[in-house]
Amino acid sequence: MSVKASVSISDQQDSFARRLVEEGRYASLSAVVQRGLELLRQETELRDAELAALRDLLADRKQDDFVSVEEGKQRTAAMIAARKAGYGL
Repeated sequence: MSVKASVSISDQQDSFARRLVEEGRYASLSAVVQRGLELLRQETELRDAELAALRDLLADRKQDDFVSVEEGKQRTAAMIAARKAGYGL
């Protein structure tokens, strides 16, 4: 289903969209705008999903016990030493 809408765009955007149509990349100005909106929708949904995943991760991390800075340094040093040993260094 199509809906007619009136939008305002800059001269530069108009020139770019018309050039895409003239070059045969899109059938019409409407097709250019539709593709742009679809890309924006996909980008927005991806960003929203990434933010939700980060929020979930932070919430999970808040449930765990925190370690002191010193213990964190010791764990990091042990992890690095184990990796080096794994590579024979």
